[in-house]
Amino acid sequence: MVAYTSTVTSTGGRNGHIESDDGLLSADVAMPTAMGGTGDATNPEQLFAGGFAACFGSAVMGVAKKHKADLSDDDVKVVATVGIAQNATGGFELTLKLDVEIARVDQDTAEAIAASAHKVCPYSNATRGNIDVAVTAKAV
Repeated sequence: MVAYTSTVTSTGGRNGHIESDDGLLSADVAMPTAMGGTGDATNPEQLFAGGFAACFGSAVMGVAKKHKADLSDDDVKVVATVGIAQNATGGFELTLKLDVEIARVDQDTAEAIAASAHKVCPYSNATRGNIDVAVTAKAV
């Protein structure tokens, strides 16, 4: 059973506009300057990084309870770094790194929580087998 569905329409591709059906998301998109664009608007990689970081942070919070870690929203920070590179077939592929910081736990627990979160996060499950995702965890 599907718990939630989001619909976003794109016009103009990488140099266009995106808008959700509820109007909460409405943004111009532009090619980054590193790829020859103007860089004057967000881009798909930034949007993907933001979505992955937020989703992974929620997964960390959920998994932390199973590890008996009582965390608040301010105790978890996830930095997602998404890159785009040409692949061997002449197309493009994404690269992804997640740096996870968890307060009020020791290093072993931080690593265990991040590894468990990577197993349950919907974004992790969607990318598994398609994108190598490097996950690092740090107790802070």
